[in-house]
Amino acid sequence: MKQVHIVGAGLSGLACALRLTRTGVPVILYDAAAQAGGRCRSYWDSKLKRQVDNGNHLLLSANYAALDYLREIRARDRFVSPARASFPFVDLASGDRWTVSPGISPLPWWVFQNRHRVSGTNPLDYLSILRIAAARSDETVAECLPKRDLLWHRFWQPFCTSALNTPPEEASAQLLWRTIRETFARGGKACVPLVPKKGLSDSFLDPALEIVQSAPNQILFNHRLRSLDFEGDRVSALEFGGGRVELGESDAVVIALPPGNAAQILPGLKAPDDSRSIVNVHLRLALAPDTPPPLPENLPFLGMVGGSFDWVFLRDDIASLTVSAADRLAGQPAEEIARVAWSETAQALGLDPNCEYEARVVKERRATFAQTPAALKLRPGARTAWRNLLLAGDWTDTGYPATIESAIRSGNNAAALASGF
Repeated sequence: MKQVHIVGAGLSGLACALRLTRTGVPVILYDAAAQAGGRCRSYWDSKLKRQVDNGNHLLLSANYAALDYLREIRARDRFVSPARASFPFVDLASGDRWTVSPGISPLPWWVFQNRHRVSGTNPLDYLSILRIAAARSDETVAECLPKRDLLWHRFWQPFCTSALNTPPEEASAQLLWRTIRETFARGGKACVPLVPKKGLSDSFLDPALEIVQSAPNQILFNHRLRSLDFEGDRVSALEFGGGRVELGESDAVVIALPPGNAAQILPGLKAPDDSRSIVNVHLRLALAPDTPPPLPENLPFLGMVGGSFDWVFLRDDIASLTVSAADRLAGQPAEEIARVAWSETAQALGLDPNCEYEARVVKERRATFAQTPAALKLRPGARTAWRNLLLAGDWTDTGYPATIESAIRSGNNAAALASGF
């Protein structure tokens, strides 16, 4: 009987395993770590004495693959979202506050209403989106948008950096347009934000693992793939640190590892090799656990410009801050990063800056590949030169930025190909 071996239990590997399980194809899921999830997981922090996420992730209602995944594992109700698309912001330099609220219609009527668009901008500023839509494959976002006006500083720059984890001076304009085309260009119905209620493991991992662990499947942690054995045009065996796994003639393999790890295992694989960091800081605040978050409309997040950090997410008494494309900040000492994070949190949330706090700094130095025009040309498809070997991961060519949505799309694609092998 055919079996699919999936190496890597991050979201792409889990999504692949889930699809195959649903179609009755047995899988064995391997991971070098002692748990699933990769960068998308929760853990108990002994310093904060709270469960925190490895990083902050925000879904949008346009992320159809991620939402299908959540419905499949019956976890859609484990997310909180507003009734309409709303993104509150604060400019830490000026103190201005506003909420971006795209209307329901795909037509951008919202840019004509002061209370729905970026503070200090006018409707004509938004015509710059046409330049992004017409971008060439070799153009960066900054090259398409040379004007450094308020819309640049308060929308384009933070949006690009957050969506692509790449500064606009380097980021692919075409890739940013694909994001806009699926979200803001389709109106507010496609832009409703979703945030996990309890954490990433509770919402993405635990219910999926419960399904995948059903017999005859196996999940093997602490299994690091060392190499592959080849026989003609197929993979014949997997070499792990603890032993060798022989493959049947009809078996398939899905490599769902980060690009650097995949390139070490697959001879001749061309993959993006330049990466960008993300820095997260978790702060335990002096708030009672049932205190409502001091944010507009009681939303659990707030965008920040004019400072060092991009977003702050609130869950009970934990404020989690994120900054993307954070290579420079990642080089700073953790104590200094925590100090800046607390200063900006206190300002953004109107808290007493003299309060004591506990902090945990998480530096994800290779969070995603650098999503530049040159790197996009190196994104491989799911198929390889070997007929029973497939690739999955947010870095593969899904046509979408390296995000949760991209990871799940890649896993689904690999599953479809593996089931038909």
